[in-house]
Amino acid sequence: MRCFAFSIALVAAVSVAVPVQAQSLLEYVGQCVPFAREASGIQIYGDAWTWWAQADGRYQRGQKPRIGAVLAFAKSARLPLGHVAVVSRIVEKRVVMVTHANWSRLNGARGHAEQDVTLFDVSPRGDWSQVRVWYRDTNGLGSSIYPAHGFIYGVPDPAAGKAVRPARPAAELSSRQPDYVGSLIDAYAR
Repeated sequence: MRCFAFSIALVAAVSVAVPVQAQSLLEYVGQCVPFAREASGIQIYGDAWTWWAQADGRYQRGQKPRIGAVLAFAKSARLPLGHVAVVSRIVEKRVVMVTHANWSRLNGARGHAEQDVTLFDVSPRGDWSQVRVWYRDTNGLGSSIYPAHGFIYGVPDPAAGKAVRPARPAAELSSRQPDYVGSLIDAYAR
């Protein structure tokens, strides 16, 4: 009986110590690149700043947001490896919501996924080459402006032929009731 009780206690202790696999895309903790690949279905690998060039000839690219597209942030002093975020909602011409990972801190740690956060185009020409991003620590748009290359769409470039398959964004890319009003307030009222 004593051995049986010890065995049960041991199994319980081991099961608590072993991390449970994420059951949801939103439970992800890690870098932005694997998250963006999973969330968008776009099959590009390597540091985030390399995605824009890697997409050339493989996926269509452009300067207008589309749901499921990946915004490729450029390498900069604040983002030495760049960043990638997936468009989850289009709010209006210069405001979108993105779902991404490894941006804000949650419980003091980076790496967590965030769904439907505000991204604001602050570029002079309205071409999404400069953006501000919602930041949990300030509960609003951060004060930094980040350079961006543009959007990588999940549509294969005609030059790629059949080598590249169309991307399929994850079902959890956006919530059922995103806060459009809050997103507009974040962008224009602060």
